[in-house]
Amino acid sequence: MTFDLDAYLARIRIDAPSATSRGLARLQEAHLSAIPFESLDPLMGRVPALEPGALQRKLVAGGRGGYCFEQNGLMALALDALGFEFDPVLARVRNGGERGGIRSHLAHIVHVEGREWLVDVGFGGGGARRPVPVERYRLDYQPDEVYRIVADVATGETVLQRLAEDKWYSLYGFERADVPPIDIEAANHLCATWDKAPFSANLMLHRLTPWGRIGMFNVKVTEVRDGVKSVRELRDAGDLACTLAKRFGLAMAGEDIAVIAQKIGLPMEEDVRSVA
Repeated sequence: MTFDLDAYLARIRIDAPSATSRGLARLQEAHLSAIPFESLDPLMGRVPALEPGALQRKLVAGGRGGYCFEQNGLMALALDALGFEFDPVLARVRNGGERGGIRSHLAHIVHVEGREWLVDVGFGGGGARRPVPVERYRLDYQPDEVYRIVADVATGETVLQRLAEDKWYSLYGFERADVPPIDIEAANHLCATWDKAPFSANLMLHRLTPWGRIGMFNVKVTEVRDGVKSVRELRDAGDLACTLAKRFGLAMAGEDIAVIAQKIGLPMEEDVRSVA
């Protein structure tokens, strides 16, 4: 199936960006604003399909989001269609730790205008709004965060860090090694089904907004609006359905909402009424 670039650009609401660093930044930010990070399929016991046609049907035509293998798989199709040169990297998520776990995260290194940029539309909360230059210890000031790339001598990895409360917080580390498609397919299957990975047991969503970010982890909804953070908890399945639709653009079938609500311990609306 041929990648439908026009449909993708309509989905992220921009015209075709130039194959420049400026165009690359515009592409990443538009993607993150329009297509939410979400782990709904693994939570419901489904392994996401990564074939180009499946990615287009779900994330573009179907109005859904996805997790890193889907999001950055779709981004790879767009980068190729737009004339960018790039290489995939498989990373070990650290989330503040000194070392990561298995290689469970997909991102890309894009080569443009004589520089390398870390392009990632699939990390979710804490991920960079725009591409980060792959230049060690260079501070990258973005609208809402500061990032840098560092070298970890102990592991031999290149590590992406974010400045949080005056400390550098390691997001993930990767090695510059060849990543064949079979490695991505295997990592996708493991992450969707392994009980030691977070996706089959937790609801996770994130997207950029015009005023900041909004995310969800199980029943907790966190929003940053103009630098001010607020947190609330979902009440029931109806609140879940409404939040998914209105805040993340995800209109889910009633039976799917029921499965998700049960997984994260939310009562159905009828249960709430009966208690009241």
